Amino acid sequence: MNKLKIKTSYVGLKIQGQGVGAATIEQINLLKDRCSEEFSVLENKGRGDILHVHTIDPRSSLRARCSRVPVVMHVHFIPETLEGSIKLPKLFAKIYNWYVIRTYRSATNIVVVNPIFIKDLDRYGIVKERVTYIPNFVNEETFFEASAEAKAAIREKYKIAKDAFVVLGVGQVQTRKGVLDFVEVAKKCPDMQFVWAGGFSFGKITDGYEELKKIIDHPPANVKFLGIINRTEMNDIYNLTDVFFMPSYNELFPMAILESCSANIPMLLRDLELYEDILFHKYLQAHDNAGFVALLRKLKDDEATKKQSKDYSAFIKNHYSRDNIAKIWIEYYQKVKTDNLCKIYKIKRKKIKK
Repeated sequence: MNKLKIKTSYVGLKIQGQGVGAATIEQINLLKDRCSEEFSVLENKGRGDILHVHTIDPRSSLRARCSRVPVVMHVHFIPETLEGSIKLPKLFAKIYNWYVIRTYRSATNIVVVNPIFIKDLDRYGIVKERVTYIPNFVNEETFFEASAEAKAAIREKYKIAKDAFVVLGVGQVQTRKGVLDFVEVAKKCPDMQFVWAGGFSFGKITDGYEELKKIIDHPPANVKFLGIINRTEMNDIYNLTDVFFMPSYNELFPMAILESCSANIPMLLRDLELYEDILFHKYLQAHDNAGFVALLRKLKDDEATKKQSKDYSAFIKNHYSRDNIAKIWIEYYQKVKTDNLCKIYKIKRKKIKK
């Protein structure tokens, strides 16, 4: 059987601390490690049977528009999700949003990392028949629960007391990520150690930069901001933790959630609609800071709550295992090639709704 050639297109991962970059590398490595009998992967070069575009950039966009083979476009975000991430002049933001949707519309096939965005793309004139939901995942050989001895050594490395109850936040320092709430919750829990791994990946254009920078420079006594951590070291960060806490207001499918579950860490999230279809209510959730504080207290003091939360994480880890997701990608690429959607969907494109 001739292997399908999958040409991947993405920009160099120059900006550290982004989930998009992590998801891209995981997907490419999955094809190489788990799907090598079915596919060969060409990264940013050569001619493939299918072009898979991972990032929104001029080169990838041009490749998509000029491609003579089916184009799979990975949708990691839509314009609405940029709100609270970066602050751009209104005109520039409008142009960029137009460019993003134009790039998505140039593809013959769309992959979303969360099913909730299918209806959003429909509003932009991308018919749902072209859209497929395939979730993110992580490598369980990269993210795993370390031994008790290793955990103690990691805490010593980061100067965290071995008996501290540690609450971890992960992600870019942005308003959207709920960093301000993370700090406010920390103030109400002085007997816990709060740690945030991530920084200003987009520098001063980050939404809320001035206010957030003051907090990072002068944090509460029980809060540590570690800055951007290389992904090769992130498993250590999860393993110094008792709870993974993500108070974000807007997300797609955070890689940090899957990474923390793979390391067997209890997680506490904001009660966002977008989690319902991808996490199956297998997580602790709250709507506001008072609710977060109450659940953190339970996780600290109640073993039954802690065990239940760890069981939830194990469920998520198993559901999004690499082997399960590899089967989905094999079927998907083969269907894309067989259907030749380049021709089928030219007549199905909708007009953008006013």
